[in-house]
Amino acid sequence: MTSIRLHFHLIILLVLSISQSAITQQKTDSSLLTLERIHSNEFTKEYAPEIQWVDDGEAYVIIEKSESIEGADELVRYESASEERSLFISAESLQVPGGSLVIESFSLSPDASRVLIFTNSSRVWRSNTKGDYWVYNLKTNELQRIGRSFEPSSLMFAKFSSDSKFVYYVHDFNIYRENFETGETTQLTTDGNGDVINGTFDWVYEEELGKRDGFTLSPNDEFLAFWRLDASDTGTFFMINNTDSIYSRPIPLQYPKVGEKPSSVSVGLIDLKTDQKTWIPFDGDPRSYYIPGVQWVHDDLLLIQQLNRHQNELTVWSYVPSQMKLRKVYVEKEETFVDLMYPDLTSDIWSSNDLTLTDGGKSFLRMTETDKWRHIYKIYIEDGQKLLVTPFDYDVASMRVPTKNDVYYLASPENGTQRYLYQTDMKGKGRQKRLTPAEFEGVNNYQVSPNGKYALHTHQRALEPATVRLIQLPDHKTIRILVDNQSYKNKLSSLELPQVRFMKITTEEGIEIDARLILPNAFDPDSKYPVLFHVYGEPWAQVATDTDIGLWNVMMAQKGYVIIDMDNRGTPCLKGSAWRKSIYRQVGRINARDQGLAAKEILKLPFLDETRTAVWGWSGGGTMTLNLMFRFPEIYTTGVAIAAVSDQLVYDNIYQERYMGLPQENPEDFVAGSPVTHAKNLEGNLLLIHGTADDNVHYQSAELLINELIAKDKQFQMMSYPNRSHGIYEGENTRKHLFTLITNYIMEHVPNQTSD
Repeated sequence: MTSIRLHFHLIILLVLSISQSAITQQKTDSSLLTLERIHSNEFTKEYAPEIQWVDDGEAYVIIEKSESIEGADELVRYESASEERSLFISAESLQVPGGSLVIESFSLSPDASRVLIFTNSSRVWRSNTKGDYWVYNLKTNELQRIGRSFEPSSLMFAKFSSDSKFVYYVHDFNIYRENFETGETTQLTTDGNGDVINGTFDWVYEEELGKRDGFTLSPNDEFLAFWRLDASDTGTFFMINNTDSIYSRPIPLQYPKVGEKPSSVSVGLIDLKTDQKTWIPFDGDPRSYYIPGVQWVHDDLLLIQQLNRHQNELTVWSYVPSQMKLRKVYVEKEETFVDLMYPDLTSDIWSSNDLTLTDGGKSFLRMTETDKWRHIYKIYIEDGQKLLVTPFDYDVASMRVPTKNDVYYLASPENGTQRYLYQTDMKGKGRQKRLTPAEFEGVNNYQVSPNGKYALHTHQRALEPATVRLIQLPDHKTIRILVDNQSYKNKLSSLELPQVRFMKITTEEGIEIDARLILPNAFDPDSKYPVLFHVYGEPWAQVATDTDIGLWNVMMAQKGYVIIDMDNRGTPCLKGSAWRKSIYRQVGRINARDQGLAAKEILKLPFLDETRTAVWGWSGGGTMTLNLMFRFPEIYTTGVAIAAVSDQLVYDNIYQERYMGLPQENPEDFVAGSPVTHAKNLEGNLLLIHGTADDNVHYQSAELLINELIAKDKQFQMMSYPNRSHGIYEGENTRKHLFTLITNYIMEHVPNQTSD
């Protein structure tokens, strides 16, 4: 009886103890993140609004929510200097059948008499570039939809004529003109059919050259210049939809694999008085080069950029329509590859590729890497002479709008993980000045007004979300804070936040690598922590940066992991041209070796447990994960590879040939750099994740690797996401499911507690 009573009392004490523990846990849970909290609406960030500068930058127009009609959009004008606010187009003026017009983007006519509003969009490849366009007449207060004879959500890239009487757009691969007053629609091209593409681009031009909008009007509306692609010889890759009906449905995709020729490209001119076409004559097979840029300098002068298939020679041509005269202005050659867009934290890879005109159209600016650093040069159109504008021993990250006498650019000479705004004179005298104040340590970006007097300034740090200010230049005076993310900051401050440290690691080969370490909040240097390496490692991204680390990293640090990002050679770090170009014909080798050897060194830190290591990455990072798991099995015990290229011979031609050459010339480099070649070396735990509708890195890539792992008797796990693209986000709950899978796999195989 006594023993029973004693046992009962022990149970009561245990229950009380558990209850007290639950109460304590409930009190502290608000400081800890969960996947449920991350994927709820609890943490909501604000982002920079879309802005249209007007009056050369003396004012701007943005989208705001209406105070009179709940949830409705309206356009508001602000004077840049005074921030005086006035209603530009009210929500009441934007009522259409079915409710209020949702403004996804907008543009103003050259004479500021009309506004073109884009809405009801649908996705083409990566972005929603197809939709409906409405025009609001600021003089008559009338709203009308253009292209009314076409099905909804089917127009692309609508733009005003300079006299504001017409609008031009693309529909079903052809270019149209519509008269506002009469409603008359004229079809300017007729052969577009999907194989022939007018005024827009195929998949690979968009993905790898940033091209979407494929036509441009001369300033006086006399000519329309446009791209015409003939993709009829491009191979078709079929994705399979197995879930939307009882029979599978093939989804065809024009996709030129590496080694396959590009689409045939032509540049046409339409005389808008006669609607007659002429073609600009280029020598050579039109499938042996790319045309990444076409722009008007003035009414009778075009600049055209031509890039050879190897992408190591860029030629800038001038063309005079009145004389039908094509002249070579500038040639840039490299032994490796010529970059057009210069991927950087502060650059827009989806820009038009237009050259920045200066001196009233007598010259243009071009960033090049033909010497030790990435520099800005001024090129004179008349004779092709070059002037070095930035004679400094450091890299320019990206360039901004030039003023009459100066140019703004982003750089960070002392710390490549950050970015700051600089100003220098256009004469190359070397008078440089940093404009970003010291208080904005971290990564800064700027959208500068056409007159160079104002800018939207975006600032962030590893543990600080982005803030957006309207500033005055060059004194960097804050006029207005547009986005402060204070609510998000308050939420963050209630959490147990990690520590973020930056350091440099030198490999046994003498290569210095930037590293970012995210450490648990209660970090104890005498303890041992499991390590989670996050990787990318290819020429399109830098990861060890002083930018917002994201909530998932915060959660994993709270669980006791040290998260490490490192940037190897070949990544777009500001470490000189040789650093970035060293990856040529070495993708999968030099970058993976740098990562592996850097991991070997950093794991010597006494608080890192070299027996508990995981690596994960997406896209190029997924490829890197595979290469590291297969090449350095003694370092990485667990890997999660998402949307990875397992075999370089099945990826697209523009990307792979730019960095690797043509497989017909050096096939051994493609084989040596592909993870599938080394799959036999797998020793650790591997999880493969891929979307079956990935139009970028095809699901084929996963299956090729799966077959090889099976052939080599290597056990692994995999997860396919049906009908999800490269971003794996479509469908209800997809992202939460994905990151639950990743988190659980890592915690199972790389536990955050050591076993006794």
